[in-house]
Amino acid sequence: MAGMGSPPAIFFATRERQSPDWRVCSDAIHDIGGPRRVHPAYSQRLNHRLMSASSITAKSSPTPTCWNCSAATGGAHFCPACGKIQPLPRGADYFAFFGLPQKLVIDLADLEQRFHSLSWKLHPDNFVRASEDERQLSLDRSSQLNDAYRTLQNPVARVEYLLGLAGMRKEGQKKQQAPPELLEEVFELNESLDELRDARESGGSAATMAGLREKLEAAQHKFESLLVDVDKELSRVSGEWDAALDSGADDAARKKIMERMNEILNRRSYVRNLVNGVRQELTEA
Repeated sequence: MAGMGSPPAIFFATRERQSPDWRVCSDAIHDIGGPRRVHPAYSQRLNHRLMSASSITAKSSPTPTCWNCSAATGGAHFCPACGKIQPLPRGADYFAFFGLPQKLVIDLADLEQRFHSLSWKLHPDNFVRASEDERQLSLDRSSQLNDAYRTLQNPVARVEYLLGLAGMRKEGQKKQQAPPELLEEVFELNESLDELRDARESGGSAATMAGLREKLEAAQHKFESLLVDVDKELSRVSGEWDAALDSGADDAARKKIMERMNEILNRRSYVRNLVNGVRQELTEA
């Protein structure tokens, strides 16, 4: 991985990953509109979709070199020799963009400081007299910077992104199922929702509607509390991931932790959908 500090590898296969169906931030990964002229010197340039999980591969990337002077750049934003802005190296990710290892416990104050520093350096206003290609690179990098910051700033999106790099977040391929430990609660909740809908459609009495609302509000609070507990569990396992990297744990141990985080995210997604569903029904009641 390119960056100011090479993050540990997290991949468990050597073939290229196929594009996953999920995106970390649906409004964050986009193209800067319009066709762009490509100079031969920028043949390695990648737009910021290469920073999404669909583009990260397990293959090692060649050492990046400057398009202008051919000096080794180490994946830096600017060439250390000539100072020219550089295209994003193949295989770079949001962590590497900020010069961070692929750890999940992040100092948000440090992240914000890095963001503001890079935002000033990469701002298009600094390239008004540069070549067209350099201006485009500034636009690309600035957009990538915002995408990376939004993702890493959020602890849940951060985990989603890390697992996506390993091809482990492929939502939409199969229907979500209730976690076994929640089956009874989910069954009771669905019964209460059906009762509320039936009462609403049949013009149930105010007392009946009030009783059903009270029952659903209690269920909502219960699942919201459960969501808090799930987030705490995710935070704890995230710390275990970082400890595994620090201790040089092997791929099998890392993969086991990632599988646990994936299961927690699935549970979190299911509970969050329950909370949102109850909230919507209560709004319409």
